[in-house]
Amino acid sequence: MTLPPPVHEWFAAQGWQPHPHQIALSGADCDTLLIAPTGGGKTLAGFLRTLCDLQQPFAGLHTLYVSPLKALTHDIARNLARPVAGLGLDIRIEDRTGDTTATTRARQRVDPPHILLTTPESLALMLSYPEAPRMFGTLRRVVIDEIHALADSKRGDQLMLGMSRLRSLAPALTVTGLSATVENPPALASFMGGAQVLHADPGPAPDIAMLPVTAPPPWSGAGGHYAARDVMRAIEDARMTLVFINTRAQAELFYQALWDANDRNLPIGLHHSSLSRDVRARAEAAMAAGQLRAMVCTGSLDLGIDWGDVDLVLQVGAPKNVKRLVQRIGRANHQYNTPSRARIVPANRFEVLECVAALQAVQDGKLDGDTRPAGGLDVLCQHILLVACAGPFCPETLFHEITRAGPYAAVTRAEFDACVEFSATGGYALRAYDRWQRLVLRGGLWQLRDPRTARDIRMNIGTITTPETLKVRRKGRGGAPLGEVDESFAATLTPGDTFLIGGQTVRYDTLRDMVVEVTPQPARQPKIAVFGGLKMSTSTLLSDRVLALIGDPAQWGALPRATAQWLQLQADISRLPQPGTLTCETFSRGGRAYFCLYGFAGYNAHQTLGLLLTRRMEAAGLGPLGFVATDYAVLVWSLDAVTDPAPLLNPNGLRDGLDDWLAENAVMKRSFRAVATIAGLIQRNLPGKRKTGKQATFSSDILYDTLRKYDPDHLLLRITRDQAAHGLVDFGRIEQMLRDRPQIVHTTCARVTPLAAPLMLEAGRVPIRGLGHERLLDEEAARMLADAGLA
Repeated sequence: MTLPPPVHEWFAAQGWQPHPHQIALSGADCDTLLIAPTGGGKTLAGFLRTLCDLQQPFAGLHTLYVSPLKALTHDIARNLARPVAGLGLDIRIEDRTGDTTATTRARQRVDPPHILLTTPESLALMLSYPEAPRMFGTLRRVVIDEIHALADSKRGDQLMLGMSRLRSLAPALTVTGLSATVENPPALASFMGGAQVLHADPGPAPDIAMLPVTAPPPWSGAGGHYAARDVMRAIEDARMTLVFINTRAQAELFYQALWDANDRNLPIGLHHSSLSRDVRARAEAAMAAGQLRAMVCTGSLDLGIDWGDVDLVLQVGAPKNVKRLVQRIGRANHQYNTPSRARIVPANRFEVLECVAALQAVQDGKLDGDTRPAGGLDVLCQHILLVACAGPFCPETLFHEITRAGPYAAVTRAEFDACVEFSATGGYALRAYDRWQRLVLRGGLWQLRDPRTARDIRMNIGTITTPETLKVRRKGRGGAPLGEVDESFAATLTPGDTFLIGGQTVRYDTLRDMVVEVTPQPARQPKIAVFGGLKMSTSTLLSDRVLALIGDPAQWGALPRATAQWLQLQADISRLPQPGTLTCETFSRGGRAYFCLYGFAGYNAHQTLGLLLTRRMEAAGLGPLGFVATDYAVLVWSLDAVTDPAPLLNPNGLRDGLDDWLAENAVMKRSFRAVATIAGLIQRNLPGKRKTGKQATFSSDILYDTLRKYDPDHLLLRITRDQAAHGLVDFGRIEQMLRDRPQIVHTTCARVTPLAAPLMLEAGRVPIRGLGHERLLDEEAARMLADAGLA
């Protein structure tokens, strides 16, 4: 495609030359997946055809931009303003997110802008209105930014169903997906429903290494506080730094540790998803204006926000996922053909191994990504209800429409009909209740039984099911909002307790109208962090690389000397885990027998395996007392020792044991609650009120028990069983571990082994109630490490 002269002139005025992939994408007449490095002008490439088209007058909505993050829509609006002004285009650009006012949302449905920036959830809501055909009928282009981040979740299922709906309303539209980190381009193109893949020049390799630190990492823990001064020195030597932390709790605590080491009082900000929108917006604005030297952040800044002055990214804690690490690296030196600079800080000794393996994977160009499951039927149920909100639908027409969506290409008519039946009646066991009688078939068309239910359905859309949160505000009328905390955390607080939020210590005063009221206490030490954080499992690719690194002494030259010595000590005392084998150890300490299994299957799988092993140990009369799981291993302690692990690890009947355990366990009920909420069986938001997390849990538990008893093959129970086995408990990785490593190697050792010692520290963690308890724990930890030869 030849760019119009005004566009060529605008590029020249900026001192730029269009990149080849930008020209190629602007001329594409079919759906396209553009894979280009961070800083490669992906967003401008996505909008270039739009800017060319809008040189001529256009009535209605021309381009829809979809982003995983609300913050990214604001950033794109700022970036688009420059070429639009430079080209003198008389067009409107607006966003439509949860932050958009009700007045603006209503006006957009009848008078949309030329370019609309939105999120998957807001798009689903817009498509549920009767005005949707008018609003989207003129649509010519859809740009999906950071599409890889959506493809890995149910948000992606929801978005692709929305794309199929848009194709019915605007048959001439083309869809462009943008990404920098794609491990399997054909699979992502298929997810889009079939797209042409366009590769840009990948640019120079990143400058990435471990951050030199003055002290070795501790044996356990995940905070990385030991390196706070080293991180602070790196910040001092850079123009602007992003410090990524894996969880919100660790971000709050590391932010405090950084300020303790900030002798020069450099301006440092904090950003995570549970801070209030105003607090996040102020931090983003300060960073964009160059007023901060560093920002401590979580995944809330993983994607796409363009701060050109960032010249260093620090990852504190093992990345757990190579793709996530590459995404974060790309936030530094956000310019084409300029290498990104990043440094990694492992939080403990095991994480040193994971960080080295991740660095090698980045250098080898390897990205992790497991096979994506088919689209969720719970999301399809929600979509059916939203389609009904827009007007009556023909089931045959809708079935053909949804099978055009990549995640649902293989959905059978029987599965679709089951989803329609559930959406209409709630299923066999619930059809007698009026509250779940939502659709009715009239004249061959399904429609809402009562049009007034459309409001309730719209209020409960979305696929993000997170723990219930409560707002935190300063005490007093009109107190400033500080952020949010999990409802389960708020339930543990008593007046006078102190905790961290937004980088400051506050005292809990009271809970009023579902708002946690607090008073700042800057001079006091916090009792606890706000959030327990999420346990992110190390990816299969990264786990396999760590196992290969440990098992091959020839590769130890890439490790710090202390880490190599640690592995050598393990080889001298016991055995090293190796690919193809399942390494186990047994030893005794303090009158207890310990069994350690090095599975390298990720935290969720090991947590599940610990539960299954203890059940089998109980049946064998070994008296299991407890277990602890990490990404790399599971450690079980018992009254009697394991002499032969083979029966415990026999795959026969292992899934039966899982199903028996899941049927009664809170894990399954938690998974059912999420599925039922997405599918519309449970409504969290109702006009004028909102259920608390406790109320919703009570409702879902009653429904779960009722369906198990009277309708065990109910659609939602089938969805729940499948998702629990592959998500929360990750049983698939247990089966893969047993399949890929059939040879069990068991060693009985005279004392705690070097690799097991860090797990022993995890097992010994208890709440600390005072300095005396802390001292006793430190002394016991020192004795245990000395016993393992690691003093």
